[in-house]
Amino acid sequence: MKPLAQLSVQERQALHQQLSEQHSELKAQGLSLDMTRGKPSTEQLDLANALLSKEDYIASDGTDCRNYGGLDGLPEMKALFAQMLETDASNIIVGGNSSLTLMHDALVRACLHGTAGVNKPWVGQEKRFLCPSPGYDRHFLITETLGFELVPVAMTDHGPDMDEVEALVAKDASIKGIWCVPKYSNPTGATYSNEVVNRLAKMPCAAPDFTIMWDNAYAEHHLDGNLDKLQDIISTCAEMGYPNRPLAFASTSKISFGGSGVACLASSEENIVHAKKHISVQSIGPDKLNQLRHVRFYKNLSGVRQHMKNHAAVLKPKFDEVGNILQQQLASSEVASWTRPRGGYFISLDMQIGSAKRAIELSDQIGVKLTGAGAPFPYGHDPLDGNIRIAPSFPSLSELRQATQALALCVKLAAVEASLDYQ
Repeated sequence: MKPLAQLSVQERQALHQQLSEQHSELKAQGLSLDMTRGKPSTEQLDLANALLSKEDYIASDGTDCRNYGGLDGLPEMKALFAQMLETDASNIIVGGNSSLTLMHDALVRACLHGTAGVNKPWVGQEKRFLCPSPGYDRHFLITETLGFELVPVAMTDHGPDMDEVEALVAKDASIKGIWCVPKYSNPTGATYSNEVVNRLAKMPCAAPDFTIMWDNAYAEHHLDGNLDKLQDIISTCAEMGYPNRPLAFASTSKISFGGSGVACLASSEENIVHAKKHISVQSIGPDKLNQLRHVRFYKNLSGVRQHMKNHAAVLKPKFDEVGNILQQQLASSEVASWTRPRGGYFISLDMQIGSAKRAIELSDQIGVKLTGAGAPFPYGHDPLDGNIRIAPSFPSLSELRQATQALALCVKLAAVEASLDYQ
């Protein structure tokens, strides 16, 4: 297929007829394929099944993990997370299974009680939050639900557009923070450069309680040997004179079991003290048995990384398959571009303006389920209607091949329709 822009109207009409017939043939097959969320596959979950056979319940400091207590987590679990996040164990609070819960609670605490050093609750204030886009829809939903106005900022290959970010935060005290997925970002796969990390850490902010929500969800989720390096935000902010600015989060939910992993919050000493004060009201302690199972299984950071190589062996062929099919089916038509991430869980597909919703509608008609158009943007609204998030992890390789080929057909068909004004 020649570039779409080079085809005459008659050629595009003929191509539309051909693609429509192929779409009808696929629709008749009754496919049922799901690429809506970045869930680990059964094969990945099986990698950690040995966790389920651990029976020891005494931690390294003698704690009986069957009982209450240990508000901020087991020492060995804190040490493991500290290695993963390249910070000190004293900066860590280990919580339950969900980092998203820790993020939600951190913002609720700020709304009700203010932040460490600035004890003015955010409730009752005009409050806005920066949302690098495309980004993670669940982040955006938390702040939207808590009454923040969501302010989109552009994502680049190296992180958020810092010229835009710095200009906004310098003059607007109602901007209370920014969402960040700094490594293998959801959904673009970008890793923040050192320059971006430094600028986030040192930028003047009109709000004295400006907070960086640093969701390092994919810290160890590499697809090959080219490991992206990410500069530590906690030590960088401390060096720049803003130690309380970052709240960093991580979990093992896509390392061991989805929904049954271990999550943590990492930050400055003052932020940790502030958080523990309020966490002590809502909990007598997290699930220490689950923490102990994880530490016994992984042992240390080397154990985590060896385990993640097993994940990569499952995931990389899937990411490669999606990239290769998109290249074969879409490159010559010049109707789309896509990322080839070095880690994480997603591929970001950018297509012709005004055609993403239609492509997803066409995919749904033939039984290929995708994340809704606009999901990676604040309020679920993609101003260009041109981005689709692809989640290759959950389907089998054969199912993924079918789904991606069907998606490519729908992307081409939507682009041709848009060029002919058929929508």
